[in-house]
Amino acid sequence: MSLANQVVVIDYGVGNLLSVQHSLEYCGAEVILTADHEKILTAKRAILPGVGAFANAMQSLKDLNLIETIQELAQRKIPLLGICLGMQLLFDESDEFGITVGLGLIPGRVIPVPNKDVFNKIQKIPHIGWTSLTHSNNLDCWKNTILQDNFEDESVYFVHSFMALPNDPSHRIADCFYGGHKIASVVRRDQITGCQFHPEKSGEAGLKVLRKFISL
Repeated sequence: MSLANQVVVIDYGVGNLLSVQHSLEYCGAEVILTADHEKILTAKRAILPGVGAFANAMQSLKDLNLIETIQELAQRKIPLLGICLGMQLLFDESDEFGITVGLGLIPGRVIPVPNKDVFNKIQKIPHIGWTSLTHSNNLDCWKNTILQDNFEDESVYFVHSFMALPNDPSHRIADCFYGGHKIASVVRRDQITGCQFHPEKSGEAGLKVLRKFISL
């Protein structure tokens, strides 16, 4: 198997692995689904998917002794992409159903998406549907990231009730707005990236994200 386009998808029993796998393969990747520590730590690049509750996901990682493995993956500067809940797990902690400690790879925390918009009107939770992306910082902040080939206001598909709040604004590279509230949609710290949306469900916009990740 060629390492050039290899992607290890971390299989810890949480996440829509087949959709992620099929989308990656469509983009030309050779995909390894695994919870094997050695395979993860020797990966060219890795993806941490995830759907469901933060605490359950962290417990699954703990049960498989994968917490330290993922932290070491980051220390080795191997490109890592967290998707949806996988992005949230990258942070220090989450408020979901009480405080749960996360992987601690990006400083910050995970909080509920507000259930009222900026005009104090009740809004539907979870945030579900196609929402456009905007630059978080300057117009060059997408350069050399998974969004390099995307354009501002391109829409991607979200399904989430919680959102990440990075401590350092420079770790935000893309946002979206829901009910007027700004939501961190893509975050990045060194070789660690997270996207709150589902690239595997986001049509061509999502495929561009995955193709770019494969090339990192």
